[in-house]
Amino acid sequence: MKRINSSLALGLRLLFVIFLLISAFTFAMFQGGFVSWFIFYTVLPFALYSIIFFFIPISKIQVERFIQTPQIRKGDKLIVTVKLIRTSRFPMLYLVVKEMTQSLQLIRHMDSSQLKTIKMVGFQRIIEWTYEIDHMPRGEHTLDGIEITVSDFFGWVKKSQILPIKQMVLVYPNITEMIFMPIETRYEQGAVASPFTIVKDTTMATGVRDYQPGDRVSWIHWKSFARTQTLRTKEFEDRESQELFIITDRKPSDNFEEQIELTASVLQAVVRNQASAAFLSLGATRFYFPTVKSEDQLQRTMFHLAKVEDDLKKPIEQMLPRDPAMSSATSVLLITGDLTAGLIEAIPKSAKNLRQCTVFVVIKKGEKLSKQAGVMHKLARSRGMIIHVLSPDHFANAFTEVGRS
Repeated sequence: MKRINSSLALGLRLLFVIFLLISAFTFAMFQGGFVSWFIFYTVLPFALYSIIFFFIPISKIQVERFIQTPQIRKGDKLIVTVKLIRTSRFPMLYLVVKEMTQSLQLIRHMDSSQLKTIKMVGFQRIIEWTYEIDHMPRGEHTLDGIEITVSDFFGWVKKSQILPIKQMVLVYPNITEMIFMPIETRYEQGAVASPFTIVKDTTMATGVRDYQPGDRVSWIHWKSFARTQTLRTKEFEDRESQELFIITDRKPSDNFEEQIELTASVLQAVVRNQASAAFLSLGATRFYFPTVKSEDQLQRTMFHLAKVEDDLKKPIEQMLPRDPAMSSATSVLLITGDLTAGLIEAIPKSAKNLRQCTVFVVIKKGEKLSKQAGVMHKLARSRGMIIHVLSPDHFANAFTEVGRS
């Protein structure tokens, strides 16, 4: 319907130009004299240009978009170059170019004039426009297409066309370089600082060795014993049993952006220090990664953190006990902006094999804890949890800093 109305309006503009030309000619024929014919010959080139301009299609204009900053983090500058290629050299006075986007975050963040410009064309076939957006917000932003508007000299004939060229711009969260220290875990022999436990993967034998007291009977290599009458034991591949289990809470919070930045920083610190962790993100959709250890796995979690929103509708304490991944968690690192009594109760109930729970409570720089938050933190400490209250200027020392109430 909109397209029909636009075509009808354009047709009426053409009729207006023809009527203007006929009126000028009729006036000159009946009036005569220098002035009337001067008016006609003055109007004639502009009217003929408008009529020819009406039949020049602008839909054949080709468009290319180049994003100069391939990987952007929150607060960085986005630089985009738009190139328009005309198929003919028919002269045009000017061209209005506008970037089309439905990203509400982007629209709210910037002035609409930043996505619009006027270019003088003339006989040029290639028109380039580069624009910049400062302080990009985190998230997934869609650039839908380029709208171009052209007009004749007096605006008698004006045409608009949207050239679809959809492109995604992903803005990653900021990352703070952290001093990483594995969270302490406890074993039967005592307390050690280790990001994982070494266990034997008994499904894969890699060789045999001499029997030693304490070896299990099931590990004895009976075929070798039958040949040599000497007890030999199977050698197994060592396997890392995951200990660190990171949970991020996606309930709506004023500190959600800082919370995501801390989560991203922790995951990068884990991988860069050759450790590993499981990662669980609970919101309207569930995202679970059983092992984050390699750079490829880290990038997949960063992709999630770039797009994630604070969209958790149900209390997280209702979701944790039903989550199947929690049953294997032994050392939990919870990252949240609001520690509640329900959450304090839910973690030990959900993780049956829990040895230790550390909570990073994120606040804004200079923010003070409320009395209610202080009570919750005392309750958590009485249950054996380790509480660290962190603002962005303390992220770097998150693993080494003494917890503050």
